[in-house]
Amino acid sequence: MTASTTRRSTAARSRIAAGSAIVVAGALLLTSCGDQTDSGSGSKETDGATASAAPLADKLPQSVRDKGVIKVGSDIAYPPVEFRDDSGKAIGIDPDIAEAMGKQLGVTFEFQNGTFDTLITGLRSKRYDIAMSAMTDTKARQDGVDSETGKKVGEGVDFVDYFTAGVSIYTKKGDDQGIKTWSDLCGKKIVVQRGTVSEDLAKTENDKCLKAGKGKIAIEPFDNDQQAQTRLRAGGADAGSSDFPVAAYAVKTSGGGNDFQLVGEQVEAAPYGIAVAKDNTELRDALQAALDAIIKNGEYEKIIAKWGVQAGAVTEAKINGGS
Repeated sequence: MTASTTRRSTAARSRIAAGSAIVVAGALLLTSCGDQTDSGSGSKETDGATASAAPLADKLPQSVRDKGVIKVGSDIAYPPVEFRDDSGKAIGIDPDIAEAMGKQLGVTFEFQNGTFDTLITGLRSKRYDIAMSAMTDTKARQDGVDSETGKKVGEGVDFVDYFTAGVSIYTKKGDDQGIKTWSDLCGKKIVVQRGTVSEDLAKTENDKCLKAGKGKIAIEPFDNDQQAQTRLRAGGADAGSSDFPVAAYAVKTSGGGNDFQLVGEQVEAAPYGIAVAKDNTELRDALQAALDAIIKNGEYEKIIAKWGVQAGAVTEAKINGGS
C-alpha cells in the first residue's frame, strides 16, 4: 500500500465508537514491548483446534486447511490492539479475536510483524494471507485508490469488519498548549504514525490552517506510534494523535499515567477490518462466518470486555462496511 491507501484509516475516517467513551480497564495496564523487527518466520499466536474438530473448517479454502495456518501481517506495536508481552508473544485485542476465530476454523493465526504502511503490499505479494492491524475499512482501500491523489494504485482489498474506532489528540500532561480540537493545531507541531488516519487528518487540517492564514501545522510521522510518543514525551512536539484506544492506553500507562493527557473528543469513527485479497473470497467469507460465530457464542464479548473497549464492539461481521 501507499501511505494513503494502506493506512490504519482514511482521510475521512478513523482507527472507537463515535460519541462513546471507551473505558480503559485495568487489563490495559499490561506492559507494551512491541517492536518493528520482523522475526522472519513469525510466531504462532493461537491454539486453533484441529480442522477436523472445528465447526467451520469446511468453509476455508482447501489450501489453507492443508497448511493449518493463516499468516497475519500486523504492526505489533499498537497497544492495546496488538503488542508484545515481556516474553515476546503478540497479545491484545486482535490476537485474542484471531485465536477465537481459529478455534472455529481449525487453524492457527500466525502473526508476523511489519510496519503498518507495508501490510497491504505484503498481502498483495502473498507474504501474508490477511492483514489484521487496527486497519480502518475505507472505500479508498477497498478500491485500491490513494485517498490523497484519487489515483488508482492497486487492486484494492476486501474487509471483514470486527471493531469500531475513532481518533484522539493527546498532549503532555498539564501542558495542552491550548489544544482542544484539530483547528487548535494551526502553527503547532504534531507527531503521528505514518500512514494512519491521524496523519490524514493532520494534513487536511493543515490545508485549512494555511487557507485561513493561521500558520502551518508541522507534521512529523514515525514508523510506529511508540516512536511518536517518545518524541512528544521528550518535548519535541506540541501534541500527538492516534486511535482512541491507543491514545487512552498511552495516557493510562506511560510514566505511570503522568506523561500524557487526552484533549478534546475523539472524531472520525469508522470500522476496523481484516483485509483480504479481492480474489480470495472463500477465505474472506470463512473469516466472516468465524467472526459471526464468536459474536453469537459470547467469546467476542468476553475479549472486548477483557480489554475494556466495549464501546467499540460490533454486533455482526460486515464485509466492506467502511465508506
